[in-house]
Amino acid sequence: MVHLLPLLTLLQQQPASAPAKSPAIAKVTVEPAEVAVEVGDTVRLRVLAADSSGRPVKDLAVRWFQSGGYFEGRVDSTGLVTAGATGTVAVSAVVSPRAGGPPATGFARITVLPQPAAKLVFDQVVSRLYAGQSLVVSAVPFAMNNDRRYDQVLWKSDAPAVVAVSTTGRLSAGRPGKASITARAGRATASFAVTVVPNPVTSISIAPARAAARTGDVIRFLFHARTSTGQPVADVTPEWGLNPGNGQIDTDGNFVADVPGSYRVSATFAGKMAEVTVEVRPRDVRRPTTLVGRLPLRFPAAEFWLHPDGRHGYLSTIGDRMYAIDLSNPASPVITDSVVVDARTINDIMTTEDGKYGVLTRENASTRKNGIVILSFEDPAHPKPIAEFTETVTGGVHSTFIYRGHVYLTDDATGSLRVIDIRDPYKPRQVARWQTRPDEAGNSLHDVDVKDGLAYLSYWNQGLVILDVGHGVKGGSPESPQLVSQYKYDLNSLYREVEAVGGPGFIRGTHTAWRAGKYVFVGDEVFSARPRRTEGGGVVGLGRAYGRLHVIDVSDISRPKEVAYYEPKDGGSHNVWVAGDTLYMGDYQGGLRVLDVSGELRGDLLRQDREIAHVVTGDPSGLTPNAPNAWGAIYRNGLIYVPDINSGLWIVRVEPKSELVP
Repeated sequence: MVHLLPLLTLLQQQPASAPAKSPAIAKVTVEPAEVAVEVGDTVRLRVLAADSSGRPVKDLAVRWFQSGGYFEGRVDSTGLVTAGATGTVAVSAVVSPRAGGPPATGFARITVLPQPAAKLVFDQVVSRLYAGQSLVVSAVPFAMNNDRRYDQVLWKSDAPAVVAVSTTGRLSAGRPGKASITARAGRATASFAVTVVPNPVTSISIAPARAAARTGDVIRFLFHARTSTGQPVADVTPEWGLNPGNGQIDTDGNFVADVPGSYRVSATFAGKMAEVTVEVRPRDVRRPTTLVGRLPLRFPAAEFWLHPDGRHGYLSTIGDRMYAIDLSNPASPVITDSVVVDARTINDIMTTEDGKYGVLTRENASTRKNGIVILSFEDPAHPKPIAEFTETVTGGVHSTFIYRGHVYLTDDATGSLRVIDIRDPYKPRQVARWQTRPDEAGNSLHDVDVKDGLAYLSYWNQGLVILDVGHGVKGGSPESPQLVSQYKYDLNSLYREVEAVGGPGFIRGTHTAWRAGKYVFVGDEVFSARPRRTEGGGVVGLGRAYGRLHVIDVSDISRPKEVAYYEPKDGGSHNVWVAGDTLYMGDYQGGLRVLDVSGELRGDLLRQDREIAHVVTGDPSGLTPNAPNAWGAIYRNGLIYVPDINSGLWIVRVEPKSELVP
């Protein structure tokens, strides 16, 4: 009989064998390491790990990350990359053996290319030409998703003796007859028919025959063509010219000069030319400013909102607190109370039109319940939280706009617009959701402005989107927003300088919009993907800001078109406010900019010297000493309220020109 007890005792005394350790990872390779895909496509990445001897290491735990190009695409937990906007997505794979051991990292770079050209858009479609007439037509290629393409455009005429067309799109009318003009770019083609008729024109002229203006003023020149008997000839399209080229004249004869001087405006038609002179003087709008009051802060400030009574204001922070401020004496603002919420950023705050209620936004809450907090402002000096809405927006809310009992807000998690009914502020409820393309990576709504029943959405990669939420043009309502139009532009081509500084994957997108008169002022937010100390100040973690302010003409709300722009050289457009003929801009590290936006707007507003005032909002005692970081501006009753991330609240007044010191 075998005695098991001594055997078991002996076995228990033997040392347990240690689990086999995986060899240390010496190298991680991501395949494919370099790949190009089109917008909307996907690519699956995989990792290979090897030890110092080159032998494969198996049974790996992989974590996927991306940097720089969040809006250009996304990578999920399985290594699947979905391409969003054109640009570059940098992906890293952090790999470690499941059995234990230090991690190692591999990298991949995905270039996101535009979709192929699917359509061509002509700047003008010419249906009739007179014999001997010549003019240039341009055709711009676009992909199916309206991304700008830069394919070479090839031109062809099916009757060159009637209408010849050059490689640059110049049409030259020969003998009377009919011709079809075709433009081709990649697989996209577009055509239009042209009829050439005999030319009865014997004389041409431009009116007015002489003109004077300031820089930035628009003069509408009229072209007149007449027969030998003095009869006017209709439908005559000349080619306009400008010398020197410090301005522009469009195909309709609208002239604007960027710098002072003497200009010659010419119109040519079928070998004939008419010319006028324009004397342009400086715009001369510069005015001095006075610092009325300050509320210095030693922590990052963000959005500022002014109560309708004009005596109270509210300053949010890049933190968990919003401050109520007594502004009865603007020379000496005083904090009267604060509201603390679970958030790392309170990006936005706004009251209802009557000032009784309002909302603040939450991002990065410790509980991951973000959304909005509804506040009572019935005692404006002491706002109180009364409710919250997180049900569908727990991923975070960046911006809001309150209009007639509804909150139009941005949903960080899905990139969508949500409409929340707060007519009963104690019981907020969602009544609508709208977004451009839920399947497109990096598609994100950043800001909302609502005026007269139209919502102007700053949709990052998608540009400006206009919705009917009660205006009537498309039968929309807060419960059923309806698309009116969209203006999309090529962000990559605009900010090649930023890409050169920061490298591929720079951060850029349509950030804000403000409707004023027939214009929508649309601002871009732009940062280098890899901030460098040599760039100068700016936003902590992001470096200096760049960004253009586009002026979009919405006279025809169904066809928005860009007519002018303003691009500061020392900062980037952030939040704007327009009151009357004046625009106020938080220019990040450029401080406060005050612009004259009177009259017709065309061309380069910076070169036209439309800047009324510039305030450098840097403070030696600021969070970052002497580093302006203006968030935005609000104007009311002669005062400009400017929150600065680094130095708190500034209250400024622009003085009359007579106050200028000789």
